[in-house]
Amino acid sequence: MRQFVLIGHDAPTEPEFSLDDLAGGAGRLDALCRSITSAFVLSHGIREDARVYLVIQDELTITFDGSELRRLNPDERSTAALVRKALEHRDEAIGALPAEPSPGIELYRRGLEATLETVADEGTVVTLHEDGDPIVDADADVPDDPIFVLSDHHDFTDEERALLESHSDRRLRLGPKRLHADDAITVVHHFLDTDGYARF
Repeated sequence: MRQFVLIGHDAPTEPEFSLDDLAGGAGRLDALCRSITSAFVLSHGIREDARVYLVIQDELTITFDGSELRRLNPDERSTAALVRKALEHRDEAIGALPAEPSPGIELYRRGLEATLETVADEGTVVTLHEDGDPIVDADADVPDDPIFVLSDHHDFTDEERALLESHSDRRLRLGPKRLHADDAITVVHHFLDTDGYARF
């Protein structure tokens, strides 16, 4: 299983946003939706062994599970519609019980710390950051069941850095240049698909 924790600092927690203004009025939800799409979409298929946790304003977490996900198309607008539908059901999430608006999508009332605590026992938590160690030098081992944590267009806050220091097993960078989160996810998939660039 490959998992990605995406932190959305400005993304809306309410469904009242326009699908025609994702870059402005929806707090750069366009970039987050591209990241979700990159985590799943293949040419003529979908990665069923992938899962995404979208943490919105440290208040809500929307989970996308590739093994059950339906109606995910390779464009940010349709992905944003899935996010909006999840937010429309937010009142159904009570305590630890999620809202389940559609197959493969759940919405929880939890922020980053609770999400990290949930996933920490499921694999190796890896923070992706330009100050990390080069991924090609990371003990020369591809992590088993990796859980990659990425931020949106903002850097991690001081509070998030502190949480990641206590929950993350590794801090890695993907190359010499800073990448958008959706591109970083594509590079991560390629790294894993090729067993650390060793198999093509």
